[in-house]
Amino acid sequence: MRASFLLLLALLLVVVPVKAQLEKADTTVVAPADSTVTAVLHAADSAATADMKKIKPAFKPNPTKAVLLALVPGLGQIYNQKYWKLPIVYGGLMGCVYAITWNNRNLKEYTTAYRDIMMDSQKITNNNRLPEGERQEIMAADLSTSWQDLLSAGADPMDYVQDSQFQERIKYKKDSFRRYRDMSILITVGVYALSIIDAYVDAQLFDFDISPDLSMRVEPVVSPQTSVSSAMYGLNCSLKF
Repeated sequence: MRASFLLLLALLLVVVPVKAQLEKADTTVVAPADSTVTAVLHAADSAATADMKKIKPAFKPNPTKAVLLALVPGLGQIYNQKYWKLPIVYGGLMGCVYAITWNNRNLKEYTTAYRDIMMDSQKITNNNRLPEGERQEIMAADLSTSWQDLLSAGADPMDYVQDSQFQERIKYKKDSFRRYRDMSILITVGVYALSIIDAYVDAQLFDFDISPDLSMRVEPVVSPQTSVSSAMYGLNCSLKF
């Protein structure tokens, strides 16, 4: 009996210290956060958030907006950020406007000259039909100067006022300048329309990816003669994209 009591006491002395050590090992001590570490982590999070806000999405033009802006020449190209096209658009339109102005000015000049020379010619014809006593002496000073300005220096206007070839030449010039003016107007409309189409296409294909590995290879091909076919010579063209 005494021996059993001693054995039980020995077991208690062994189990109690072991249990205390296990409970101590399972206990986690949470140290208070250091203020410096907390400030550094907060600053890093704030900087990362600010950087993310600063990142702007990639620019992608709207084709509809590009067309509406292109109604004013050049604004569509500016919207698409294709600034190098502005000299082409404005240069083309200014050239067309100059052509319209120049041809229209010459058209007015030759139209007036043709009308005046025909009136002066008819005036001389009517005067010549009058009886001798009723005829008036018509001098170059009595004629219009619009067509006389087209004569070469020293030419006598009275020699050209009823010259049918000279009259036809003035009429041909008049018709030519009318045709050139009308063509200039059509070309101006075409350049204006092309600037709008260019802005639309640029907006549609703004992010279109063209691989830099685009190549074409051309090489000669020789097929030897066989029992069923003759020799053949040609070129082999291959595209790599």
